[in-house]
Amino acid sequence: MAGYYTNYSLLFFWRIKVCEPLQGREIIIEFHPVGNYMKVSAMDVETLTEISVQGPSQGAKETLKKNALKRLEYVLKKKGVI
Repeated sequence: MAGYYTNYSLLFFWRIKVCEPLQGREIIIEFHPVGNYMKVSAMDVETLTEISVQGPSQGAKETLKKNALKRLEYVLKKKGVI
């Protein structure tokens, strides 16, 4: 995990391996707190496709991550990549 400060906000980046159907693809997850909300971005490294979802900052990060991955999966399927 690598993180750094920018504009007084804390950003976290994770390169993760995921299960089917995104298995074998490298995905970058970014958590960015914005007030009472957490913006979560997920990017597929191969296609440079990026999506973002928002949720409560006190919510479970695992749930936000799962929602971001599901949306990325949806977008990649819609584009015909997977």
